[in-house]
Amino acid sequence: MDLVPALEEPLKKVLGPATAKVMAEHLGLHTVGDLLHHYPRRYEERGQLTHLADLPMDEHVTVVAMVADARLHTFASAKAPRGKGQRLEVTITDGSGRLQLVFFGNGVHKPHKELLPGTRAMFSGKVSVFNRRLQLAHPAYELLRGDSEETVESWAGALIPIYPATAKLESWKIGKAIQTVLPGAQEAVDPLPPALREGRGLVTLPEALLKIHRPHTKADIEDARSRLKWDEAFVLQVALARRRHADAQLPAVARRPSPDGLLTAFDDRLPFTLTEGQQKVSKEIFDDLATEHPMHRLLQGEVGSGKTMVALRAMLATVDAGGQAAMLAPTEVLAQQHHRSVVEMMGELAEGGMLGGAEHATKVVLLTGSMGTAARRQAMLDLATGEAGIVIGTHALIEDKVQFHDLGLVVVDEQHRFGVEQRDALRGKGKQPPHLLVMTATPIPRTVAMTVFGDLETSVLDQLPAGRSPIASHVVPAADKPHFLARAWERVREEVEKGHQAYVVCPRIGDEEDDPKKSGKKKSPEDEAEKRPPLAVLDVAAQLAKGPLQGLRVEVLHGRMHPDDKDAVMRRFAAGDTDVLVATTVIEVGVNVPNATAMVIMDADRFGVSQLHQLRGRVGRGSAPGLCLLVTEMPEASAARQRLNAVASTLDGFELSRIDLEQRREGDVLGQAQSGARTSLRVLAVIEDEEVIAEARDEAAQVVAADPELTAFPGLRVALDALLDEEREQYLEKG
Repeated sequence: MDLVPALEEPLKKVLGPATAKVMAEHLGLHTVGDLLHHYPRRYEERGQLTHLADLPMDEHVTVVAMVADARLHTFASAKAPRGKGQRLEVTITDGSGRLQLVFFGNGVHKPHKELLPGTRAMFSGKVSVFNRRLQLAHPAYELLRGDSEETVESWAGALIPIYPATAKLESWKIGKAIQTVLPGAQEAVDPLPPALREGRGLVTLPEALLKIHRPHTKADIEDARSRLKWDEAFVLQVALARRRHADAQLPAVARRPSPDGLLTAFDDRLPFTLTEGQQKVSKEIFDDLATEHPMHRLLQGEVGSGKTMVALRAMLATVDAGGQAAMLAPTEVLAQQHHRSVVEMMGELAEGGMLGGAEHATKVVLLTGSMGTAARRQAMLDLATGEAGIVIGTHALIEDKVQFHDLGLVVVDEQHRFGVEQRDALRGKGKQPPHLLVMTATPIPRTVAMTVFGDLETSVLDQLPAGRSPIASHVVPAADKPHFLARAWERVREEVEKGHQAYVVCPRIGDEEDDPKKSGKKKSPEDEAEKRPPLAVLDVAAQLAKGPLQGLRVEVLHGRMHPDDKDAVMRRFAAGDTDVLVATTVIEVGVNVPNATAMVIMDADRFGVSQLHQLRGRVGRGSAPGLCLLVTEMPEASAARQRLNAVASTLDGFELSRIDLEQRREGDVLGQAQSGARTSLRVLAVIEDEEVIAEARDEAAQVVAADPELTAFPGLRVALDALLDEEREQYLEKG
């Protein structure tokens, strides 16, 4: 079906080349349809004006206010030495605050005539500070004149849409352009199936577009927004439902563990019983593995909830059923660590083909980029012959040379660090598509999981295994209370005296070459204070060893060390030969040293909420309680401090991921999943609109199950084509 011509009309034809160029370059709008979907950010009522009291610094704002007074000054300057320079200062007010406007030079004449006291207007410009007062320099403005036939009442009550604007294009110019193209909204093809729309009492798409751009009442805005939210949620969920439907058509080998094989032998060896959560999630995974289409499952687990155990049992089940399992880790440190812990957990079951190996044993090999040639060749041989049932590695596993005998299951650790292309390449290694299990320790709110990983089924592990200890977290305000920091180092010494170990985490390594170009730039004194470089591992380690932690065994670990050195440092720390490990976030994921009980995070405000939660999960992994100290120089009232207080106040990762989402924009969270989407989320807020997303997912699943090709829904197909342009389509293909 052809796309609707009226909405596909290039803006160049409708608005002229100059305006169209600015819209394309600064707002990414190319067609009439794009412009109609550029919704107002908020609405001003002429009666109740913007609060000048809460203007943000350095942002482009539009305010509606009244001129209180205007004064013309003359002054002498280099350009106008005889005192002929002119400056017009206009003070505007909205009842909540006052704001100064300034105009210079020839620019003073028009505003001097027009901006008389008592005049109301919309002003738009960038907020700056001059002489400690907020001001707008040379703002663009539009006088608000009530037409004679408009009664004062209706004029004051009208809603003025304020659009996301740029310095090159003020909000009201965008508004005027939209009024020009608004008649085209009548031709918008509705993507929602009529039954769904009527069943939920939603207005039609043309009506929603009219109401969002030209509302008469607040109820109009509500109607329009609830309708447009449904569009976004539903079209995205249909795309994901089609992906799941297509995956369900792919063939895969069903992998059922044999009743008394490797898995049973492994379970019999376990010194503890699995938690209820682990048993429930394992059952979901085994049910998926037993089907003849590929499993696509996301396993979310709190830090330390025992995800590795669940993944290992799935891998053993696959080996039992005659297949091979591959586990992909994002870093070499992590791959080595997984390999070590899997071999330890399996004992003689990991010694297939060796003397002393158990009868059901298999070989567990490690494959990373920095391995020696001989070891690498042997590992690849074991994979090709099927001798090795389990391989653990970094993306070295994906290289063309690596051949599998029969790849049945791929486990990907830490989803967000792993590119879609890489998952795809590994999937291509099986004779038929292998089953896929993705693990993440970053808890994702349910709706985000539905929106971002909507093509994966989700399992959640939220119970901590028995024997895990609680972690106490505290914020250490180093600038306000330096003695708190001194006490923090004393606490580290106390833990070491009890026979425990500690981590100190810093944001930076410290051996970076200083870039002369960067350092040449002059910084303001505020910048200097605000933006001292983040603390570095090498500097902090040296200061601690000479100062507060003198006499303790302090080592460093960071990403630029040689892999063998990194591994050696980790082994010494794991063996208890090091008291304090000063590291970057290379320890964020998966590092498991049960004897480490304390962690001090320097410049904690420079890390994200979920990153702090991940880091904290490295302590309290044994029977002794954990302690995490978040050191910051940020003032009490700052947003950064509030974020740290939130992390200190709860150990619930799902709660923290909500806080994280509310503080950042959705775009950051949806990240790659939104990339390439021409109509990415505009009115849908992932956290607030939980119900809409969940309902849209159910509706989408029903529509796709009944009509996978959407033959009965031409409007929906048009909307899908707009959403899934090439890049986006590939993203979902590879999901």
